[in-house]
Amino acid sequence: MTGFELSEEYQDLSDTVRDFADNVVAPVSAKHDEEHSFPYDVVKQMAEMGLFGLPFPEEFGGMGGDYFALALALEQLGRVDQSVAITLEAGVSLGAMPVYRFGTDAQKQEWLPLLASGQALAGFGLTEPEAGSDAGGTKTTARREDGSWVINGNKEFITNSGTDITRLVTVTAVTGRKEAADGSLRKEISTILVPTDTPGFKAEKPYNKVGWNASDTHPLTLKDVRVPEENLLGEEGRGYANFLSILDEGRIAIAALATGAAQGCVDLSVKYARERRAFGQEIGKYQAISFKIARMEARAHTARLAYYDAAARMLAGKPFKTQAAIAKMVAGEAAMDNARDATQVFGGYGFINEFTVARHYRDSKILEVGEGTTEVQLMLIARELGL
Repeated sequence: MTGFELSEEYQDLSDTVRDFADNVVAPVSAKHDEEHSFPYDVVKQMAEMGLFGLPFPEEFGGMGGDYFALALALEQLGRVDQSVAITLEAGVSLGAMPVYRFGTDAQKQEWLPLLASGQALAGFGLTEPEAGSDAGGTKTTARREDGSWVINGNKEFITNSGTDITRLVTVTAVTGRKEAADGSLRKEISTILVPTDTPGFKAEKPYNKVGWNASDTHPLTLKDVRVPEENLLGEEGRGYANFLSILDEGRIAIAALATGAAQGCVDLSVKYARERRAFGQEIGKYQAISFKIARMEARAHTARLAYYDAAARMLAGKPFKTQAAIAKMVAGEAAMDNARDATQVFGGYGFINEFTVARHYRDSKILEVGEGTTEVQLMLIARELGL
């Protein structure tokens, strides 16, 4: 990427995924949404295209690309189906990326080729009933016993955790306590790789969600789950810090997805405003409609610039935490605002689930919540300002 202009390679990738989204994903999206069914055939085709391996080196079965390539793919998928987009986003940035960033050579050799191929999915087991952004609320524990970790606890809202092709969940757990500067004892949180066929691991009944109905999301129960000590991912006691760095990257990916959703609402509204006639002319000729859509386009454009900037900083090895927070917040709000306005443009049809704008209206709210709420992003930005 040079500035904000895509190179030929990036543009070709974006165009390829756009065609796939329009011709393969979009035609079956309403069906999977209505049935709350996981789109296995779509995911299989995404895997065959190499999308799950985009940012990983070829030595681990990846495509040798980078994180921006993943973001471009997510934007194009997010235009037509956020459930499919989040399946890719979570599978790569939350599922496989922790192994790539913090895994041993043995862990990478064992898991990355499988995950990068898209033949298997992994989940990111951070959130709990009383913990997420607040690490101090983590109650899941892991203790050493006879060369193993024995894990007990519960996780909430874990994406890709219960599909037929889910093979791994990386779990945060309290593995000890350490005295802090003020004399108090702080929880030491580590991350541990848990294969999903391990006895005691259970993906509970999937959630009945407002949106993202074709995305797989479960609460998890871990009861005396025993895995080898070498399944520790990264340094003991550094698990939460490592996951925070994964979330910083993930916010760029979520911002890209949200930008796609915002742009999808623009594209659909423009098409409808040209076709729908009222009081003798196309409704797009009325300033109330044209100005609304113009504002929607401005939001999508601004969101795209924000995530491009964050991604460029990341690829250049520069600090990007604040820019990722800005991108995630701006894009998430753009998606929600555009979905609301697109529903208004469509009128009664916007309230019918078979219309894509209705699905965006239900889907987009979680973009202001997942991987750090808008309030968390504001906190990070304010902290950078010294407030």
